[in-house]
Amino acid sequence: MKRNDSIIQTKRLYLRELTLNDAYAVYKHFSDSQVTRYMDIEPCKSLAEAEEIISFHIQDTGCRYGLFLHDSSQLIGTCGYHCWRHEPTISKAELGFDLSPQYWGKGLMQEGLLHMIRIGFDVMKLDVIEATTDVANTRSQRLLKRLGFAAMGIQADGLLHFALYTPSKNINKGVES
Repeated sequence: MKRNDSIIQTKRLYLRELTLNDAYAVYKHFSDSQVTRYMDIEPCKSLAEAEEIISFHIQDTGCRYGLFLHDSSQLIGTCGYHCWRHEPTISKAELGFDLSPQYWGKGLMQEGLLHMIRIGFDVMKLDVIEATTDVANTRSQRLLKRLGFAAMGIQADGLLHFALYTPSKNINKGVES
């Protein structure tokens, strides 16, 4: 996906694509072991590691947005797409997300992901949005189900796989559009 300077506004957040200028905030965020607990990365130990995370997403075919609070401009999480694949009859990408623990349970990630789902279907023209969670990450599983994702089973790597199909195919119900 092409990088852009657009900012997505929600009631309590604004989302914008991460840049290397965000390295210190990303370092602080990902150095928290509770943030990375269910992720495939270790907590950040240096600013260079944060720069590597941002660079990976800049070079990837998807996008990664920072979630910032309106009132303080503080980075409280990230969300976005990676592994964007165009197969002969279907376009898919995997949605990833993380949030600082002090903001868990406040509906902020759901608020941000509703907009990311719209980007996936309306801008990226995805047919399927996928997500995976650690089987022990029940918070993320509940969130995905609230957003209309269906649990598809456990993958070979032990992660629980979820899928959300484009509303135009009328496969999933209940996702706000």
